[in-house]
Amino acid sequence: MKNIYAIGVGLIGGSLAIDIKKNDPSVVIHGVSRKESTLDEALRLKLIDKKAALDDIEHADLVIISIPVDATVKLLPTVLDKIPDTALVVDAGSTKVDICRAVENHPKRRNFLAMHPIAGTEHSGPSAAMEGLFVGKTNIVCEVEKTTFKLQEKALKLFTDIGMRIRYMNPEAHDKHIAYVSHLSHISSFMLGKTVIEKEKNERDIFDMAGSGFASTVRLAKSSPEMWTPIFRQNKMNVIETLDEYISNLSHFKEMMEEDDFEGVFNEMKNTNHIKDILNGIH
Repeated sequence: MKNIYAIGVGLIGGSLAIDIKKNDPSVVIHGVSRKESTLDEALRLKLIDKKAALDDIEHADLVIISIPVDATVKLLPTVLDKIPDTALVVDAGSTKVDICRAVENHPKRRNFLAMHPIAGTEHSGPSAAMEGLFVGKTNIVCEVEKTTFKLQEKALKLFTDIGMRIRYMNPEAHDKHIAYVSHLSHISSFMLGKTVIEKEKNERDIFDMAGSGFASTVRLAKSSPEMWTPIFRQNKMNVIETLDEYISNLSHFKEMMEEDDFEGVFNEMKNTNHIKDILNGIH
C-alpha cells in the first residue's frame, strides 16, 4: 500500500498518517480536504507528503476517511465509485450502522472495511495529530466478512503493525455499546460544563476553584460540536436509551440525598468502585 489518501487530516486521520509513515517511510500520504488551509497546515506539520483532490483517489492503494460521520455517509459511495478495483477504503467513524448501510449494495462493497479506532483526545484539527496515538488501543471492525479477504489481511496487518488490537462486532452492537462508553460520557461532560458555566458567571472563580477532578470530568466538553452532533443524530435511539438510564440513576441519587439516606449514597458509590477492576482488566 504505497499510495495512501487521507480524506480528513485531523486528529484521527493525521495520527494514522504519522504512524503508517513511521512504520513504512516508502508510503506516500496524500491529503484530501475541503479546506486548502487544512492541507497547508498538514503539509507544514509533515502529516502528509502531498495535497490531492478527490478525483486523484483513482490512483489509491488505500483511502482512509476520517471526517464527520454524516459527511462519510454521503461521500463513501462516491469514493468507492472512484477507486481502482484493487484499493481498500476504511473509515474511522464513531457510528457504524448508517455508514455500513450506505454502501451495503454498492458494487465495490468488498473494497470497504468499516472500522472505529477507539482512540482520541478532546482536541481536533491537524495540530491535534500525534505519534503513537493508537498503541495498545482497540480497533473495532464491523462486517469484516463483507470485505474481500486479501484486503482484510492488508488492513489488519497495517493496523496491528501500528500497535492496535482488533475486535470484531456487528454495526448494531457497536452503536449500542459505544453509546454507553463514549457518547454518554461526552454528553455528560458537555452538560456538566454547561451547568457550571451558567451557575458561575464569574469565570475567574471557576478556574481558581477547579481541581483535577473537575478538569478531567469536563475535558470532553472541549470536543468538536461539528463532529459530535452528527454522531448523536446517527445514534439517536441508542443515545436516548442511555440518557434515560443515566437520568434515572441521577434522580435516584438525588432522592437519596433528599431523604438523608447517606448509607444508600455510600453503597451506590462503593458498588460503583468496582469499575476500577473492570477498567484495570481492559488496560
